[in-house]
Amino acid sequence: MIDVTDLTKTYPGVTAVDGISFRVEKGEVVGFLGPNGAGKSTTMRILTSFIAPTSGRASVAGFDVVRKSMEVRRRVGYLPESNPLYPEMRVEEYLRYRAKIKRVPAADRQRRLDEVLDRCGLADRRRSIVGQLSRGLRQRLGLADAIVHHPEIIILDEPTVGLDPAQVRHMRDVIRDLGRECTVLLSSHILSEVEKVCRRVLILNRGKLVEQGTPEEIANRLMRTGRVRLEARGDGRAVKEAIEKIPNVGGILWTAKGDLNQYIIEAKEGADIRPDLFRACVAGGWEVHELAWERLTLEEAFTLITGESGGGA
Repeated sequence: MIDVTDLTKTYPGVTAVDGISFRVEKGEVVGFLGPNGAGKSTTMRILTSFIAPTSGRASVAGFDVVRKSMEVRRRVGYLPESNPLYPEMRVEEYLRYRAKIKRVPAADRQRRLDEVLDRCGLADRRRSIVGQLSRGLRQRLGLADAIVHHPEIIILDEPTVGLDPAQVRHMRDVIRDLGRECTVLLSSHILSEVEKVCRRVLILNRGKLVEQGTPEEIANRLMRTGRVRLEARGDGRAVKEAIEKIPNVGGILWTAKGDLNQYIIEAKEGADIRPDLFRACVAGGWEVHELAWERLTLEEAFTLITGESGGGA
């Protein structure tokens, strides 16, 4: 549905997007991550035909974003980070106006308005004046606008910005629901939300695509050596001494809470030490609560890749 090849966008003295290539297949929900200035919003503007690339190629739903920009716009729903609305209009009035512009058939217009107002949690706000809505409700209205014409592809730039925790959960549910019908590409600086919603993530840094894959794949690729997490009940020092005798064990980080001990164990050269750890615990009569490879979170992986302490817009 989205096909990007060697895409580049330059401004005087700045390369915002630097030769990136990726694909988003039909029905995928893909997260777009990166620190401030990474090139995410620029890429999204190119994909929605708001700006043209300097070089490279991008197609959406099979249409080139430059040569067939009107065909692209008919098939894409876009929620930009800065959500432009008409503050003097009422919610339903605004959506009706937008549906007309997007060529929703007149016979279907009211039914479609009712559907998106309900889906975005705005059914009881249809008579409210847009300028009097909270930031979170305006963000919901922007999403309703993005999907009112039933697009094949939805591109969301920071869709949860300004939302309280309850609204974030609602938005997450809406995005999951949309992912059953559409292809979704979204950017966010809330990495935990991306991990909960997206099957795959793309990570940009300084205009380049530096990683892509599932959160698990990205985290696993970043593990220079395998690390195993062991949680066992028993004599903590005796457990540690038994672990140290196992072949291919490197460093051990031991944390004790009473007689419940947690160990993070480095394995040499990627060796799988889990069977030996389990046998040692059985031999010692220690109760095993957890024994598994330690997995980096998406946030930890993001920090390692970009050198940032958090995500950006």
